[in-house]
Amino acid sequence: MMATSIEGGAEPVARSVESMNLDPLWTDLTNELLDILAAYRSRIAELDVREKTDRTLLTEADLAVEDMVITRIRAVDPEARVLAEESGSGAWRPGEDEEPERIWVIDPIDGTAEFVNPRSVEFCSVVCLLERREPVAALIVAPELGDDGNPIVVVGSRADGTITVNGRPAAYNTGPVRVASLTRSARSEAPPHETAMTEAGYALKTRTTSQTLDMVRTALNLTGFATNAPRFDLFYRPRQKVWDGLAGLCLGEIVGLMSTDVKGKRHLPVPMETLAQPEPTFASTVMGRPEAVEWFVELAGDSRTGTPKSS
Repeated sequence: MMATSIEGGAEPVARSVESMNLDPLWTDLTNELLDILAAYRSRIAELDVREKTDRTLLTEADLAVEDMVITRIRAVDPEARVLAEESGSGAWRPGEDEEPERIWVIDPIDGTAEFVNPRSVEFCSVVCLLERREPVAALIVAPELGDDGNPIVVVGSRADGTITVNGRPAAYNTGPVRVASLTRSARSEAPPHETAMTEAGYALKTRTTSQTLDMVRTALNLTGFATNAPRFDLFYRPRQKVWDGLAGLCLGEIVGLMSTDVKGKRHLPVPMETLAQPEPTFASTVMGRPEAVEWFVELAGDSRTGTPKSS
């Protein structure tokens, strides 16, 4: 994996979560991520692409980005406990060692299959900070998602109650749009609730790209930065890895969205038994406007039992 020098980077932050200033770290990470991702995208045809056991893709870019992010985090938070998609939890043994005050969750490239497609821009790098198992801060860097291939950088802070997009206050999604992201594996069969939602007037996105970006677009209106950016009333994903979902859940909490599993049970705080899994995974994730989530949870339950449900 590629190591990155930290000279001239952010000053070490205070170890108290309450006094931690993440702005310098987010700035450093954003600059590094844009440079590294651009360098690898410029030679996509040469990248070694492998398929993991879960049938998702892994490239040398994933490993290099993850290594850089962990190095940066540990430079400012030497006691950091990290959950990362490619390297797991390292020396920290969730469920055995004492529960840490904070946990950094990293997805080096969310949407690797899109990253290796030169025509796609639906990928991003994600860092989320958990405090007492609640997502409290998030950085999402989508280097080519904006108009004319410009980057979109989303920063969320629950402590401040703020979300910015490219340094400007974010526009929240308001009002129903009757569009839902119900991504699933291309090899999986359509569940009954998809038909029910279509009959209720919803347009559905079912192809998996970046789950984080679909959650961002459930919370935020990005059309000021990406003219054709979709907006979603609802996001649903069965068996979602925590690094694919926690940053989106952080934004949802700030915006005032509801997040549960498909049976209506809240995700947060994240149970320790979930974090202790070899690959920490939510059984399912539903996020959206409260009325949309409540309707979908009831719909999904009715679909399992065969009871008809209207919108």
